[in-house]
Amino acid sequence: MTMLSALRPGPAVLAFCALALAGCSQPAPPPDNAKLAGGEPIATRAVMVGTEGPTLPACSSISRVKDGGTDVYWAPGETRVVKARLAGGTPVSLCEAADNDRWFGIVFAAPGTDKDMCGVGRSVPNAREYQGPCRWGWIRGGTVRLGA
Repeated sequence: MTMLSALRPGPAVLAFCALALAGCSQPAPPPDNAKLAGGEPIATRAVMVGTEGPTLPACSSISRVKDGGTDVYWAPGETRVVKARLAGGTPVSLCEAADNDRWFGIVFAAPGTDKDMCGVGRSVPNAREYQGPCRWGWIRGGTVRLGA
């Protein structure tokens, strides 16, 4: 046996080195590689109704989405998974504000459904999570015309 043959790595060591190098050759994913829509949300927070007390409507304002439309998300600050997309002019009920009005919790009727059936125009005895029958979600502040 020569000195060089004693230093020659065996097949197992060569295979391990090849796998390690293959893993290093893959580029790192970008820091924000989430899909624009679909999949599971990272955070979910139901919209609260009745936050203004039992003498006022469950949601304080009927507003309309500004021209250009807006995306609806599962929670304030959650921008990775879009729950729904609303066209400009779509009526929504503003029920809750978060992060200094940067996000609004809304209730909205599904297409072809009467918005009056959402039940947010009447008062509720205590603040609670909205349970339906309409849809709910979170939109960015500034994407609606208030009181329109």
